[in-house]
Amino acid sequence: MSIVLKTENLSKDFGSIRAVDNLSIELNQGSITALLGGNGAGKTTTLSMLLGLLLPSEGKISIFGYDFIKNRYPALKRMNFSSPYVDLPQRLTVRENLTVYAKLYGLKDVRNAVLEMIETFRLEEFADSRLRKLSAGQKTRVSLAKALINHPELLLLDEPTASLDPETVGWIRAFLKEYQEESKGTILLASHDMKEVEQLCENVLLLRRGKLVEEGSPEALLQKYDRKTLEEVFLDVSRGKEE
Repeated sequence: MSIVLKTENLSKDFGSIRAVDNLSIELNQGSITALLGGNGAGKTTTLSMLLGLLLPSEGKISIFGYDFIKNRYPALKRMNFSSPYVDLPQRLTVRENLTVYAKLYGLKDVRNAVLEMIETFRLEEFADSRLRKLSAGQKTRVSLAKALINHPELLLLDEPTASLDPETVGWIRAFLKEYQEESKGTILLASHDMKEVEQLCENVLLLRRGKLVEEGSPEALLQKYDRKTLEEVFLDVSRGKEE
């Protein structure tokens, strides 16, 4: 398997505060990896640097073999991102939002790409409603549709099932797993839902105070910490028990 994403000694300072501290990770093609940590652990800052929204203070980022800091655009068109905490244009309808993003990614058949996402994510009922009129769960589904509009090879997800009902959560998890298996796409998933991580992810990266303090498969971490659930492992690591 080829390496899709690699960071070397990646760090980000905000004044005297080091939000990310010498982070070195690798994501292989076709893998689903969880990025975990408590509030202030550095997850959002890390994702922001991997999207090109923040410049690192130190270190390197390589995505699809490109030096992402110096030449990000060839990689960006092969990536996408979803977060319920990042708003899409609220005055546009669902269909208009997806059309805008399909054009931004340079898709040739915009109309069919939009229709595919509307059908895939079951958005027909409110496809022509303005985004500001939708529920939080409906907006999450639209955000995921936007994230898949260009069939990305690298997908960065921040709390992808937030605000969704249990039935939809199960469907989204199954969809993401199927997408990864069929497309050989690579997914980096930030989540506080440990059940979701256990079901989807083959590797876990645990951050604390900006540092990578633990890494391994869910099964290996459960065995190492002698715990029954990943949530218990998460709490142990958050409290520094791996030391």
